[in-house]
Amino acid sequence: MHFERAVPVLRIFDRAKAEDFYLAYLGFSTDWEHRFGPDFPRYAQISRSELIIHLSEHHGDGTPGSVVFVPMHGIRDFHAEIASRDYRFAKPGLEDEPWGLTVDITDPFGNQLRFCERSRA
Repeated sequence: MHFERAVPVLRIFDRAKAEDFYLAYLGFSTDWEHRFGPDFPRYAQISRSELIIHLSEHHGDGTPGSVVFVPMHGIRDFHAEIASRDYRFAKPGLEDEPWGLTVDITDPFGNQLRFCERSRA
């Protein structure tokens, strides 16, 4: 038996706000998007490095306020990168927790992204 990586599906309500946050601020790229027809809700895949997230405007997909824990390497560089961008809705700190260095960010829809570089101890 083999499991592949999980892909979180996060509910969004505004495409422009989602793109400003995920693409412009966090540095993700859009891989693809789908709509069942004109003026239907959008479903999209975004990615950065090995992290893949699905963003959905569909009612019932995901729950606002969800939390995604993202293990990573290079969190200091990531924090410096996003801190250098002019995004007025989030100014996360770099926190030293017992389990590692973390950057916690809440998207415009209440979903929390918890980036963590685990401590080696």
